[in-house]
Amino acid sequence: MIVINIHKRIINSSKEEVSQLLGTLSSREDKIWPYEKWPAIRFKDGLVENAKGGHGPIGYSITKYVPNEQIEFKFNAPKGFNGVHRFNIVELKSNKTEFRHTIEMKTTGIGILTWVFVIYWLHNALFEDLMDKVENQFVKDPKKHKWILWVKLLRKVLKP
Repeated sequence: MIVINIHKRIINSSKEEVSQLLGTLSSREDKIWPYEKWPAIRFKDGLVENAKGGHGPIGYSITKYVPNEQIEFKFNAPKGFNGVHRFNIVELKSNKTEFRHTIEMKTTGIGILTWVFVIYWLHNALFEDLMDKVENQFVKDPKKHKWILWVKLLRKVLKP
């Protein structure tokens, strides 16, 4: 099954200000990942190409890192996830920037069921929380995504 999944926010700030957040990913000062609610994202060697890491049951390697613009990851786990996901920061105007996360993968075997019934739902909730966290650093009225009942149930059942 071909999967293309995109989450994005338009941030009313300069690309320079938004892109500073990207370099904090997986650090102790992480300003992107919603580790307050989800398993933290970590990389053994930091944000460098070929570094291995992930979050929860999702494993990947950094295949491309362009500071202040893009990080691309190749899936290593779970089984049946074949492809990449990436963060991109794109300047739209001098004070308007798009912050985007994209998955492009082909799921096979058990990966199809895992994606359709579990990961898809958790991923979407996590990335809406992530987008809220990014956007809330540039707005006065904080955004807060509400989880659907299926996400709440999955989190309860799958809680370590």
